[in-house]
Amino acid sequence: MSENVASFPASSEEGEEEKGSGAQDTGGVAGKRLVSFLQRVEGLEEEKTALADDIKEVYAEAKGVGFDVKTIRRIVKLRKMEPEKRQEEDAILELYKSAIGMV
Repeated sequence: MSENVASFPASSEEGEEEKGSGAQDTGGVAGKRLVSFLQRVEGLEEEKTALADDIKEVYAEAKGVGFDVKTIRRIVKLRKMEPEKRQEEDAILELYKSAIGMV
């Protein structure tokens, strides 16, 4: 496996003077390429954090005008589901509620 890692070309971000700028190939590991992957992941993690903050703000805004955030979150989850999966979940829920006398 080490020969595959070392054979990847270096990324275009190679010239950036940031963390890992002294990276080198060691023990069959392409240091500069590894640093490139790490920097990309770190950048995406920062974007993910910013997006999560934005989502929290939207929920807070919805709550501020009187919407139930828990219900909104549930609807968002349901809208992501395939219709068949959603129907299956609903059927199981109804079955369980019936079994314990909630229906």
